[in-house]
Amino acid sequence: MSPTHSSNEPVVTSYAVAPSHTITAGGTTFAYRELGPVGGIPVLFFVHLAATLDNWDPRIIDAIAQNRHVIAFDQRGVGASSGAFPDTLEESAGDAYTFITALGYEKIDIFSFSMGGMIAQDLILEHPELVRKLVLTGTGPRGGKDIDKVVGVTYRDILRATLTRSDPKEFLFFNRNETGKRAGKAFVERLKERTADRDKPISVKAFRTQLAAIQKYGRSAPADLSVITQPTLIANGDNDRMVPTPLSEDLHRRIKDSKLIIYPDSGHGGIFQYHEEFAPVAVEFLGR
Repeated sequence: MSPTHSSNEPVVTSYAVAPSHTITAGGTTFAYRELGPVGGIPVLFFVHLAATLDNWDPRIIDAIAQNRHVIAFDQRGVGASSGAFPDTLEESAGDAYTFITALGYEKIDIFSFSMGGMIAQDLILEHPELVRKLVLTGTGPRGGKDIDKVVGVTYRDILRATLTRSDPKEFLFFNRNETGKRAGKAFVERLKERTADRDKPISVKAFRTQLAAIQKYGRSAPADLSVITQPTLIANGDNDRMVPTPLSEDLHRRIKDSKLIIYPDSGHGGIFQYHEEFAPVAVEFLGR
């Protein structure tokens, strides 16, 4: 059980009002939020490039928190967590392990998106006994084809967003057709539902370090994912420009008995565009 809860406190199931906490371990003070009923195996949320605690879609995290204890956290050097983001994603996985064990958990489920899914894979390979179930969305394997191109795509879309006074996620996560534009704007609005106690935005230095770490991950020797035996759900849009969709298919081939969902007419943020369809699938998978 988390040290921050007592069982007679009211259960918070809305991420917009989930309390923020900190815990210090291994020289880092980690910022995190938790919601949902305490007890059993918690679901740890591993967030994407440039993201802080304020970047989880409430339609997905709230759905899972209806009957599961959910914990979202800032990696070292991101948002309200102290220190500097490490040079490699393996080190980030080590930080995640430090955080999880400091909270006192020996078994977790993982929900991950994009860079968070890369860190989650490194964590499960290093500590297979820690993870019971794995959700990998909008992500790819170590050494995956064209992952290293994420840097160019990201900077181009940040520029496009700046020129149109938009949120870069509208370009990076969604197609630029009418459906994608509508979904992107709706997603960005949902991220504003939390109005009090918002997280610090990521620093430019941490953002650049993350991009370089993703590039190294993409250029590394492939990891042996055949050793992942945990039930795994993989999801993406059919036109992911950041972490190309074929990499989700590659993960599916390499992780035995994994389940793959590819949503049509959607990009990197396919699970957010299709949150009404995806959230119940994720709830059912994690609740099994």
